[in-house]
Amino acid sequence: MTAAMASSFSGVEIGEVVLEVENLTVGFPTPNGVVKAVRGIDLTLRRGEVLGIVGESGSGKSVTATAIMGLLAPTAVVGGSIRLGGTELVGATDKRLSGLRGAKIAMVFQDPLSAFTPVYTIGDQIAETVLAHRKVSKQQATERAVELLKIVGIPDAERRVRAFPHELSGGMRQRAMIAMAIANDPDVILADEPTTALDVTIQAQIIEVLRTAQRETGAALIFVSHDLGVIAGFADRVAVMYAGRVVETATVDELFAQPRMPYSLGLIGAVPRLDQSVHEALVPIPGTPPSLLEYSGGCPFADRCPMVIPACRAAEPALRALPGDPDESHTAACIRSEEIVERSATPRDVFPTPEVTIAALDRVPRDEREVVLHVDGLVKTFPLTGGAVFKRRVGTVWAVDGVDLDIRAGETLGLVGESGSGKSTTLTEIMNLLPPEAGSIELLGKPFAELGSSRAARKSLRSDVSIVFQDPMASLDPRMPVAEVIAEPLRAAGRSTEQIDARVPELMSLVGLDPNRGGLFPHEFSGGQRQRISIARALAVEPRLIVLDEPVSALDVSIQAGVLNLLAELRARLGLSYLFVSHDLSVIRYIADRASVMYLGRTVETGSVEEIFEHPLHPYTQALLSAVPIPDPVKERSRERILVQGDPPSATTRQTGCRFRGRCQVFAMLDETRRTKCVEVVPLPEPHWRVGTDHTAACHWPVDVDPI
Repeated sequence: MTAAMASSFSGVEIGEVVLEVENLTVGFPTPNGVVKAVRGIDLTLRRGEVLGIVGESGSGKSVTATAIMGLLAPTAVVGGSIRLGGTELVGATDKRLSGLRGAKIAMVFQDPLSAFTPVYTIGDQIAETVLAHRKVSKQQATERAVELLKIVGIPDAERRVRAFPHELSGGMRQRAMIAMAIANDPDVILADEPTTALDVTIQAQIIEVLRTAQRETGAALIFVSHDLGVIAGFADRVAVMYAGRVVETATVDELFAQPRMPYSLGLIGAVPRLDQSVHEALVPIPGTPPSLLEYSGGCPFADRCPMVIPACRAAEPALRALPGDPDESHTAACIRSEEIVERSATPRDVFPTPEVTIAALDRVPRDEREVVLHVDGLVKTFPLTGGAVFKRRVGTVWAVDGVDLDIRAGETLGLVGESGSGKSTTLTEIMNLLPPEAGSIELLGKPFAELGSSRAARKSLRSDVSIVFQDPMASLDPRMPVAEVIAEPLRAAGRSTEQIDARVPELMSLVGLDPNRGGLFPHEFSGGQRQRISIARALAVEPRLIVLDEPVSALDVSIQAGVLNLLAELRARLGLSYLFVSHDLSVIRYIADRASVMYLGRTVETGSVEEIFEHPLHPYTQALLSAVPIPDPVKERSRERILVQGDPPSATTRQTGCRFRGRCQVFAMLDETRRTKCVEVVPLPEPHWRVGTDHTAACHWPVDVDPI
């Protein structure tokens, strides 16, 4: 985005330069030397502009944002220059920085629950920001806090201003954090992964709130994110960071249309896309980033780059534009950029991509395959207790209240829905192998109700189902070598020592790990490798069904691609069935054959991935799909959003009629007669009117739309 352009994509006028970062360096002393977290960064930001910063974990994105705010630890060694409106921030006193923070520059943190003080109300904390920089009364500051909460879309702001942080939902806390950031109309707002931990519907709301906040203040915005889809639809310019440096920068259109750095190509190719119906393997970036403690020179991406040549290792390439660029706004730190542009190289042209394996079962009609898991009308409640000394039941939490699932041999079912929809409770009920509270569960044709209290029967069935958890570091015993971690299920199944010794190296090789590293501990592996260890452990006893609970949500997109490719390959080779839980519908589009959408404990839509993604019927499914960003600036900015308002109702009250009606975009347009049906009658799953599908939706007034 050049200064000549009149306005940003959000409609805010682009004005004078408000922030200049020149040769910024940040080092952290350790007993083994200095970790060079940021190694010479140059950034220029104009009023009204949005700069997106992307890159893998450890690339220096958050350290850069924190350094600009002057919030680094006292031990950090900062060099270079940061000028805010002409004021030098590097080396400034804490008193000087405190006068600028909140007034001229503000930050939206990734985790608002940690950023807010838990013992003060939201209103008091926002009012404190106003009082610190404006000569107003406490009453006026409180009124300003209410006004700000209304600007960011928090309902009933007069009451919410008196709430404590823990009394607000995650989305509301992030809105309140944005309200605090814009309290004094700052010139620059730094948003550090502000949507990472949020549901996709809440993420869409927060992006819209940030747009509103920017329009209200006219501020420049630095948006740090790992989500290239969000960057594509929100940013004006993009800076790609790797190993503490900016390795490519360009306008958002230019970067996505033709990246000039292999690393940027790899990041774009690794992202599963909501709009991609052709099933192709994702582009994995091999290896891991270099240690910034030991880095000595040359291109830091050389060890992972398929285009590396000896000259790449001789010296670190400078960030430069190509000869003939009219405004030199697109720069890349790669000596082979000209070749990439001349070839119009795509990610698959640069990175070796595995072929997609077609499973034998994929050629068998679905209704002829064995039923691996069948869940019908599942119900699970939890008691809500009260009383300080003598606990008594004061209510019921309806965690799951009508879930239907059906998985056939060799099939992947994607289970999606917002936090609190009952996905995890459903998994727990399946993995317990106990008779459910209501409804029925059958695994490989064996009803749980018939197992009764027989531990032997459950143990015999236990080897047929296994689970991979979201956080491998939390699920792997840190005191056990990896070989022992993988061997543990085999010992529980009664396998002999000889069988275990033969099976563990086989499993490590199967998931792409070196069997010779079996003596290492989990912390000695990268995040992606740890998840591969979890998958090897899940495969140990040759299960028929693997439950995957958000298995890639904690991974960088480059590592995620390799794990997803591995799961797809294992399913095809071993004839496995997956129950894959994810909040990322792009991942579900890539990995799943069928999808089941949950809302507030009930199944609201189910069918093949193609049917649900191309012909969604339920308004909730349509809103979910509409909220998922696409890593294509042209497509992303031309889409019409369906914004779901508010949060799901409390599960402590059993809802009547349609549970989604309070947030439904269709319900708001119905006449009184049809609204009454939504209020009084629970919608049952009805088949799609398209002949030859088993697509069902629990909606009284379904409409076939295309939100993608």
